[in-house]
Amino acid sequence: MSTPADSSSAASSTRTIHALVSGRVQGVGFRWSCMEEGERLGLVGEVRNLDDGDVEVLAKGPSLAVGELIGWLHRGPRWASVSRVLVTDLSEGAVTRTAFVMGN
Repeated sequence: MSTPADSSSAASSTRTIHALVSGRVQGVGFRWSCMEEGERLGLVGEVRNLDDGDVEVLAKGPSLAVGELIGWLHRGPRWASVSRVLVTDLSEGAVTRTAFVMGN
């Protein structure tokens, strides 16, 4: 049984992730939409295109918000067609950005 204190500590814990998103994710506004979603969720990090056609995302913030971003990555913007999302948890210091930015 969860108590309010349990929920509060889960909401305030920090999570840092690296995600690779595959499918039709370049040329469809994925980076821009991901940056907006990351900002909306109060996260910091970066989203960028990779030469192989995937999109790479680094994100850090409250665990629940990072979980919401992961859910969004599986859908992407309406023009995208996501076929796979690989998520790896990283150490907290792995992301040093102070905002959520779009690379390349």
